[in-house]
Amino acid sequence: MKLRTFLFGTVLLFVGCSPKTDNPILTIESGQVQGVVLDSDDVIVYRGIPYAAPPVGDLRWKRPQPVNAWDTLMIADTFRDAAMQQAFDPKDASYGTEYYYGNDNPNFSEDCLYLNVWTPASAAGHPTKKLPVALWIHGGGYAVGWGFEREFDGVAWAQRDVIMVTFHYRLGGLGFLNYPELSAEDPDGVSGNYGFLDQIAALKWVKKNIAAFGGDPDNITIFGQSAGGASVRNLCISPMSKGMVAKAIIQSGGGLSDLVSTNLKSQVELDELSKSLFEKEGYNSLAELRAECTDTIFKVTQMMGAGKFVPFRPHQDGVVLPQSFEEATYSRSIADIPYMIGYTAGDIGNMRKPILNFAAVRDSLSEQPTYCYVFDRELPNDGRPCLQGAFHSCDLWYVFHTLGRSWRPFTEADFRLSDEVVDAWTNFAKYGNPNGKGDDAWKPATREQPFFYSFNIKE
Repeated sequence: MKLRTFLFGTVLLFVGCSPKTDNPILTIESGQVQGVVLDSDDVIVYRGIPYAAPPVGDLRWKRPQPVNAWDTLMIADTFRDAAMQQAFDPKDASYGTEYYYGNDNPNFSEDCLYLNVWTPASAAGHPTKKLPVALWIHGGGYAVGWGFEREFDGVAWAQRDVIMVTFHYRLGGLGFLNYPELSAEDPDGVSGNYGFLDQIAALKWVKKNIAAFGGDPDNITIFGQSAGGASVRNLCISPMSKGMVAKAIIQSGGGLSDLVSTNLKSQVELDELSKSLFEKEGYNSLAELRAECTDTIFKVTQMMGAGKFVPFRPHQDGVVLPQSFEEATYSRSIADIPYMIGYTAGDIGNMRKPILNFAAVRDSLSEQPTYCYVFDRELPNDGRPCLQGAFHSCDLWYVFHTLGRSWRPFTEADFRLSDEVVDAWTNFAKYGNPNGKGDDAWKPATREQPFFYSFNIKE
């Protein structure tokens, strides 16, 4: 069924109009779309394409539903609203100003299930190109973040012939709420993993549609950092994403350790806990919760999550996530693919041992390689109060080659290090080997040789 037409950016053009010959109109499952040729003229970006229906009204706290099709040409030139989350104070010298926000908060909305694609201009509209694809999952503790944070960009990847996709997913109480009536209405009798189901829906969208952008639907690398890295772990063990992932990169997401991967409370415990907390706020039914306005319900769930009364994150429900990452690794239920896994030297915890444990188990049970790394570069600063050292998330500027967007006094050596990082990540997406072809400086980690590659300035 075709519903309302989306307004993306400035105007809607009809298919009969004449677009630039170097910016083709693409046909995807829900309609036609045209992107924006960037100044470099070798990359086209498609901003704000819906990958699922807006999860609002009766679709609040439901599994993502199919996209509402459109019948006029969509000009995908504008990033869409981020998921509902707590705004940062621009004066707060924390991750918020270092990365996500800069000096401004974006718009937040429940209507947030959109993605962005960067592809080489030579590949768009050419399904036979079959370029490797990288799907990025942002971090933020399942509470903050979005797909167009200022440190994220796909240009450097597309220039290396890897298509980059980023996206938003539901966060906090709007993305991970358990409730008895929600479980009762679900066909599998579970609730709460809506944000994770969004991630699966984005992956499925890529699988179905990326050929139109020149991508290979059988060569999708998923990668993410922090909660995004934990999400990669979850996608590699969920039966709902089985067979869709060709390679995986886990950044600061732990190894054989829980970290921020899943909530360990049972489905029944989470349902009853949320029900009792809502009743204290005067809400006694799901109908009342779905009828409440976005801002109010967001504030109520924020209060519930404060102090970890309700840890809003993925949980083992027996359906979407039937077991833990550790159990899946030992039982060989994990995707049997190449892995790249690492952390920063000043991360939120020393992940070296859990990562090496993962590599050792994989070496025992699989022929596929596991490449381990540590990002050692201590970021430069100009003396102002700021995050210090090789802190959690510091590698993101390098992974996306966006050092020029930071206030930090990066040197030419930092830009060379960023080139090295992007080369390694894109080589892995292409070949399952961060070295690329003809080099073996970065060796897979095994039980006998627990090799860690170090990323740092090389004078």
